[in-house]
This record gives sequence, C-alpha cells and structure tokens, in this order.
Amino acid sequence: MSYRDDPELMARLYESFRATPLHALLGIDYVEGDQPDGTVVVSMPVRPEAYGASGNLHGGAIATLIDVAAATAAARESAFVPGVNTLVTADLHVRYLGRPTGDMVYARAHVVRAGRQLIVVECRVVDGEDRVIAVADFSSMVVPLREPLPGAAHDPASPEL
Repeated sequence: MSYRDDPELMARLYESFRATPLHALLGIDYVEGDQPDGTVVVSMPVRPEAYGASGNLHGGAIATLIDVAAATAAARESAFVPGVNTLVTADLHVRYLGRPTGDMVYARAHVVRAGRQLIVVECRVVDGEDRVIAVADFSSMVVPLREPLPGAAHDPASPEL
C-alpha cells in the first residue's frame, strides 16, 4: 500500500505543505485532479509578494514553484516514505524564457527516471495562456530522515509531498 492510499496521511501532508511560510507567502498550491502520466501541476499567483526589484516575477519565486512541483513528482514516483526517509533537492537548473501574462503561473513536472536513490524530473512553467515562462531539470535524492534545523516549526512525520 502506498502512502497516497492513506487519506488521513495525505490530508496531514497537504496541511503541512500549506502551512509552510514560503508556500503561503507565494500562494503556491496544488492543482487538484488526475493529470496525464503522473504529471504534477502546481500553481502560483502573479502578485507583488513574488516580484523582484524590477517589478517582474522574481526568478527565485519561479525556482521555488519549480522545486515544489518537481519534488512532489519525485516523491510520488520514488522510494520516498513520509516519516521514514526524506527527499532532498540535489540539483536544479532553470532557463527563464519570458514573463507571464495574466495573474497565474503553473509548473508542470514529470519524472524522467526514478532510480533507487536519485530521481530526475523535467518541469515547464507556463502562464494562463499556456505560454512557456521557464523550463527546468531537477534531481532529488531519497536520504535517511533528518532532523529539522533549530527553530524550525516542522513535524518530521508530515514532510512535503
């Protein structure tokens, strides 16, 4: 049985995700519903909290959106088990290709290959008109469960998806 088959655990995971201060600040959320071939879709509103000094969507906000989508795809297609091990980003490369029109951007991530420990994911960020804003490749590793940093308000049994 997969952890995704446990509705209570999934509810706790989503609650933990939404309570993460950076996710809340940027308004990052999951797009519900089945996606083709295991693709994960995550949304982020285009709003001042995500702007850089130039008044445009900050590259770091886009990278955070990608990290969330890609890590979620990696978790779902790997040996990750909440409360047993953890998933850490090993590498993230982003190509910024344009700025969005409209008030929302979406990261669509899918696993290219999931090994025993290393998971490789591709991700595209598009705006509401399906124009490509950024593309990325991402890798993560399944590692033994780690203690949170001092002062972090995090429940190790409720890691990010």
